[in-house]
Amino acid sequence: MPETEPPTPGQNHGFGVDVGGSGVKGGVVDLDTGKLVGDRFKMLTPQPSTPEAVAATVAEVVRHFGWTGPLGVTYPGVVVNGVVQTAANVDKGWIGTNAADVISAALGGQHVTVLNDADAAGLAEQRYGAGRNKPGVVVLLTFGTGIGSAVIHNGQLLPNTEFGHLEVGGKEAEHRAASSVKERKDWSYDRWTEEVTKVLVSIENAIWPDLFIAGGGISRKSEKWIPLLKNRTPVVAAELQNEAGIVGAAMAAQADVTR
Repeated sequence: MPETEPPTPGQNHGFGVDVGGSGVKGGVVDLDTGKLVGDRFKMLTPQPSTPEAVAATVAEVVRHFGWTGPLGVTYPGVVVNGVVQTAANVDKGWIGTNAADVISAALGGQHVTVLNDADAAGLAEQRYGAGRNKPGVVVLLTFGTGIGSAVIHNGQLLPNTEFGHLEVGGKEAEHRAASSVKERKDWSYDRWTEEVTKVLVSIENAIWPDLFIAGGGISRKSEKWIPLLKNRTPVVAAELQNEAGIVGAAMAAQADVTR
């Protein structure tokens, strides 16, 4: 039996699950507003984080809500046609696995759409958050242990960009400007934003975006560092915070935005 009341049929609701290296969280999403319907539910990511173990955890999160329809699931790496290509923060057994099939099997055959976690956050921010009503090319960058990226053009996702791995001045972008670098080297915001600026300039010289959205935990302190950036493209803080992945996953389940 579900631990919460199942959603009322006929409402424009979706369901998303955000899989991370430490936690698996999910919830029902109102796709008209981008808000969660009730509270999210979170479980620890199993260790080792094998495909079967994570799929079982996703299934527990889904069953907590009694959700029986299609759902979207984020994955912290590259996913092409449902098949995982990289595994930086989860078990290497994911590589080559059809994540959608494994998770669907754990749910008894429910339809599952799987997409990169930064892509999901980018979709959510573009429709409901900091990028809403912004035409053109919107680039979301999540600053954390590494740098995740999402590129949206007029509402359409270009999946699996990996701007964190771009070479910038002889070093990978995320080795230069992830928030983990700031913490490890005990840099001031002024010193760290010098590196972030280099990364942003490298990206904007390549694709000329109209807007950068800065996400990740450090975006909560955006007023301390975004004004210090010296690149030419406007930069704004993400708005949906920890709910962006869930919301974007639910969006992906509603309309196939992956390839």
